[in-house]
Amino acid sequence: MKVSKLLIEKIKEFEGFSSFAYVCPGGKWTVGYGHVRGVTKGRIVTEREADKLLREDLMQYERCVNELDVAQTQGQFDALVDFAFNLGCESLRGSTLLAKIRAGAPCSDIRAEFMRWVYAGGQVMKGLVQRRQWEADRYFA
Repeated sequence: MKVSKLLIEKIKEFEGFSSFAYVCPGGKWTVGYGHVRGVTKGRIVTEREADKLLREDLMQYERCVNELDVAQTQGQFDALVDFAFNLGCESLRGSTLLAKIRAGAPCSDIRAEFMRWVYAGGQVMKGLVQRRQWEADRYFA
């Protein structure tokens, strides 16, 4: 599967655009729409470059979720790709969320697992609460 245009727009909304590199709440240098690979202080990108970086970044997360072979719908795929994009493939692979999906857990259990991932620096982040809620809703769309 490939990510939907809806997901690309949601990631842009969740991440926001920054032409200048900054340290995100997770402690990583970030630029554009959540791009972190190889970013250092002083990095600058245009919106066009940021869009290209986002699409390139998403390819690795598409591959990651496709390899897991658990997404049966576009909504499930988009939700898991966004989760992996935001937290990393290793976090998804080792998560109780994935274990519950594989076990066929009830919807309420899967939703609860999405909502466990709302912390950065030990604090609940409003933006992460909104993002996990969107992912849970998209997963069951």
